[in-house]
Amino acid sequence: MFLNFLQAIIIWCSLFILLPANAFPQEKVLSLKEAIEQAMSGNPELRAHERALSAHREDIGIAKSFLLPKLTFEERFMRTNNPTYAFMAKLNQERFSSADLGGAPDTFNHPEAINDFQTSFSFEQAVFAPKVYIGVDMAKKEYSAKGDDFGRKKEEVAVNVFKTYLGIQTAKEFVAVSEKAIGDAKEHLRIAEARYNAGLGLYSDMLRAQVALSSAEEKNVSARKNLEVAKRALGLMMGLTETVDVQKERPNLDVRELQYYEVKALSRKDLKSLETRYKNAENALKMANAGYLPIAGLGGAYQMNSHRSPFADEGNSWQMTAFLRWELFDGTKREHERSKAQFQIAEAGEYLEGLKKQISFMIYDAYLTVEEAGKRLELAGHALKAAEEGRRLVKTRYENSLSAMLDLLDVQTNLDASRANVVEKEGAYLTTVANLGFQSGTILKDLGVEK
Repeated sequence: MFLNFLQAIIIWCSLFILLPANAFPQEKVLSLKEAIEQAMSGNPELRAHERALSAHREDIGIAKSFLLPKLTFEERFMRTNNPTYAFMAKLNQERFSSADLGGAPDTFNHPEAINDFQTSFSFEQAVFAPKVYIGVDMAKKEYSAKGDDFGRKKEEVAVNVFKTYLGIQTAKEFVAVSEKAIGDAKEHLRIAEARYNAGLGLYSDMLRAQVALSSAEEKNVSARKNLEVAKRALGLMMGLTETVDVQKERPNLDVRELQYYEVKALSRKDLKSLETRYKNAENALKMANAGYLPIAGLGGAYQMNSHRSPFADEGNSWQMTAFLRWELFDGTKREHERSKAQFQIAEAGEYLEGLKKQISFMIYDAYLTVEEAGKRLELAGHALKAAEEGRRLVKTRYENSLSAMLDLLDVQTNLDASRANVVEKEGAYLTTVANLGFQSGTILKDLGVEK
C-alpha cells in the first residue's frame, strides 16, 4: 500500500517537472508606455468618462432636431350628436347631400349621432427660431468642454499610473535593500559566533546579532508585501484583476526651464474647458435676449375622414399654414433670465481668472519642489557613501576587537536607513518631475504617450 502511494507521488512529481513553463499563468511585465496605454483603454473611471462624453455628443443632435420638421401621424375616433361637429363631420366625409337640407333647420339643430374616423398627417417646420440656433452652438461648446475634461482625466490617470509604476520599482529596490541588510546581518552574526567560539567575543554579541538578523528579515517580509500590493494596484488602474510587473529601467524625464511650463500651461485641458464654458455663459445671455424675438414657421396637414372604419378615405383634404408666434409678456421671466445670465458670466469669469492664477502658482511650486527633490537626492547619495565607509571601518575595528558589537549594529542601522533613503529620494524626485508635467499639461507628451 505504501509502495503504491509512493509510486503515485513520483508520477505526479514527474508530470509537474515535465510541464512547460507557460503551463501556469505568469505576471505581465510591461513598460511604462504599455502600462499607460493599457490604462487609457481599460481604466474603469476613464471608460465611464468616455461614455459620458458620448452621451453629451448626443445633446448636439437633440439641439439640431428642433431645426428639422416635425412629422405627426394621428388616428382619432369621434361619435357625436353635437350640431356643429355632426355637420362638419359629414362635410369632411364628403357625404353631405341635398337630402340633409330637406329637414332644415330641425335636422341641423337635432342631428342623429354620427361616427367619424379621422386620419391625419401633419408637419411643422421652424423657419426663424433664434433660441434654437443659439442652443445648437451651446451644445457644441459644452461637448467641446467635456472633451477637454476627458483629456484632463486622461492626464490624471497617466500620472497616477506613472506614480504606481514608479512605486513598484521603488518597492523592488526596498526589497533589495532589505535583502542586503539580511546579508550584512548574517555576516555580523558569523563574525560574532567566530569570535565567541575563539574566546574573543561575548555571548551577548551573538544574541544582539541574532536580534538584528530577525529585525532585518521582518523588514524584508513587509517590503515584499508592499511590492505585491503595488503590483495589484497597477493592475487595478489598468482595469485588470491580476498583478502586473514592471521593467527594471527607471523612466527618464527631462526638466526644462520654468518659462516653458508656464507657456504650456496656457493650453492645459481644464483651462480650455473653463474658457469654453465662459463663452457658453455669454451664449446663455444671448439665449435670454432671443426670448424677446418672435418665432416663425410653416405647417401643413393631410386629412382623411370616414364614418365606417379607421384609415378609410371617404373624404380627404389638406391645408398649408404659416405662423408667427410672438410672446409679448411672460410675467418678467425674460428679464430675470437676462439678469441670471449676466451673473453667471461674471461667475465664470471669476473662476477662469482664479484658475489661471492657481495654475501659475502650482507650476511655480512644482518647479521649486523638483529642485528641492534633486538636491535631497544628491545629499542622500553623499550620506550613503559616508554610511558605507563608516560601516566598513567599524566592521574592521570590531574584527580586531577595537569596537563593540553595539557600534557595529549602530552603523549598520545607519547604512540600512541611508540605502532606503536613497531609494525613497529617487522615487520622490521622479514623482515631482511628473507632477510638474501634470501641472503644466505636458505629462502625456513627457511620457511619450502623445506627440
